[in-house]
Amino acid sequence: MIRFGVIGTNFITDRFLKAGECCGEFKLVAVYSRTMERAKEYAQVHGAKYAFDTLETLAECEEVDAVYVASPNACHAKQSILMMEHGKHVLCEKAVASNSRELEEVLAAAEKAQVVFLEAVRQIYMPGFQAIQENLHKLGTIRRASFSYCKYSSRYDNYKNGIIENAFNPNLSNGSLMDIGVYGVHMLGAFFGMPERIQSAGLKLSNGVDGEGTILAEYAGMLAEVTYSKISDLNIPAQIQGENGTMLIEQMTEPVKLTIISRDGSEEVIELPETEPPMVHEIRKFAELAEAGTVNHKYLENSRIEMKIIDEARRQQGIVFPADAQ
Repeated sequence: MIRFGVIGTNFITDRFLKAGECCGEFKLVAVYSRTMERAKEYAQVHGAKYAFDTLETLAECEEVDAVYVASPNACHAKQSILMMEHGKHVLCEKAVASNSRELEEVLAAAEKAQVVFLEAVRQIYMPGFQAIQENLHKLGTIRRASFSYCKYSSRYDNYKNGIIENAFNPNLSNGSLMDIGVYGVHMLGAFFGMPERIQSAGLKLSNGVDGEGTILAEYAGMLAEVTYSKISDLNIPAQIQGENGTMLIEQMTEPVKLTIISRDGSEEVIELPETEPPMVHEIRKFAELAEAGTVNHKYLENSRIEMKIIDEARRQQGIVFPADAQ
């Protein structure tokens, strides 16, 4: 049993706690919010023993073993480091940091404190991800991959009406790339590693936040693209194309169905229906790593590659965050 504290009381935390109810490894004991009123309200609703309105008191609480960080991206690194300096394991929402420099500071803190740090990119820990890996050989030599996630944001209507919420605030290290482009970037790195070269372009909105973009990645013998948008919808599956066939991945962020279409026209359908909330798998993986004390685990390299790709894409698109100057 891992006793959790949570930083953030938004809808993502709601989903996380719903998944936690399905995990015997999980127990919520503490809630942090910027106001004590909100912290107590959220703690009461979800059965947490403690409510805090300062990060220091949460970090010092001896009844908390681990912390789930679901604050704006600009806060991830500093909050994670503070928790780890006090001996807490950290499960941090994506994007894991504002940039590679911040991420390396986070990982150094985890190493020094000998605690587990893990990025909560949910699809990486789902059975569908493993099924993709196990079936890639059927495609032959891989020549192209396309990871697309374009979803018209419910907050975009508010943006157009002059209400700038966190998701469209570049001062919080947010925007389309950091919010949903990160899913495709993380998948790219997890499957194929660091590209030899990338080219990137994006569309900025009136306040300088990126609304959509594309990353073209070059590897030896193959190309890959990541397409993302918070201002339009795209309803096609992700694809990995090989010389012998193509794999279609429905719901890239929560892969539950794969279709392999061979060059001869035959099809193989692999269905992996989820009976539990998708975030269950990241909690279980985190608990497994924490209980074993596996500080230097394989998933850290995925986060490193993700940040390196994002850093270069932002450089090419001219996306600059206040955190970059720190």
